[in-house]
Amino acid sequence: MSELEGVIKVPLLNASEGLSLFGPQDKFLNIIEKTIEAKIYTREADIVIQGGRKETDSLQQLFEVLLQLVRNGYILTERDIVYALELAKEMKADQLLELYKGEVAMTYRGKPIRPKTIGQNHYVTTIKKKDIVLGIGPAGTGKTYLAVVLAVSALKEGRVKRIVLTRPAVEAGESLGFLPGDLQEKVDPYLRPLYDALNDVLGPEQVAKSLERGLIEIAPLAYMRGRTLDDSFIILDEAQNTTPEQMKMFLTRLGFGSKMVITGDVSQIDLPKGKKSGLVEVQRILKEIEEIGIIYFAEQDVVRHSLVQKIIVAYNADSENQG
Repeated sequence: MSELEGVIKVPLLNASEGLSLFGPQDKFLNIIEKTIEAKIYTREADIVIQGGRKETDSLQQLFEVLLQLVRNGYILTERDIVYALELAKEMKADQLLELYKGEVAMTYRGKPIRPKTIGQNHYVTTIKKKDIVLGIGPAGTGKTYLAVVLAVSALKEGRVKRIVLTRPAVEAGESLGFLPGDLQEKVDPYLRPLYDALNDVLGPEQVAKSLERGLIEIAPLAYMRGRTLDDSFIILDEAQNTTPEQMKMFLTRLGFGSKMVITGDVSQIDLPKGKKSGLVEVQRILKEIEEIGIIYFAEQDVVRHSLVQKIIVAYNADSENQG
């Protein structure tokens, strides 16, 4: 063993803790070993880490943080391991402990909803503090879902009187005119992701009742023109597909006692060629206004299957090479 190498032991209370940390068929352990050059094994009631000082330090922090989560009843997933590993490389894995304390709400089935990344946590905190927040970043970062969760919480707690959810009806080159059915049927496919998030938090029955009573309104962006929205939590989703004029129109709907969250991914603009995106422009125009929060999500904030993150990274790298 070289002078730079060392051995660190992380004590376990029982064998089941080791199983939780290493995952089914050592799946989590294999992910860790592929990423960090160090030997990891169990000896009696300890996890033993052998390797260079930097590797052993980050793995010690990783296992100690994951152990605390396991001891608090948290069931680890592959996504948690990948994200915790990234943080541990910079000795920031301890920041995860704060995340898992921060319960935002419960699903209608009683499952706690928490921010899963530091980026998500920052987003949630900013929405609570500011009246207008822009959440910009790749698919799968929970931008829309968390905004809907916070909107439902605000409605339940009486901080707003209604929720207004809207999207521009421009999607991947399709036109509403070519879709079958009346306006409601034409618009629904565009708004489906908003219904999905609401159903998860409130349950389909409660969503249907709230829509009937006008507590929740889901409409295309064109319906916002000429209105002032007081005491409302308003979410504009897929905002990269707004024109600058639509974005200005939307922002100026803000009424007293209201909150706005604007979400979008500037790498997925479906506007016709030559049309500017309102989401691209608004960042430049409003960046100096302190009362407006602009949160940028990174690939590390993707909370879907870990392959989604790799796909986004690969596409980003390809775009840079093409550029």
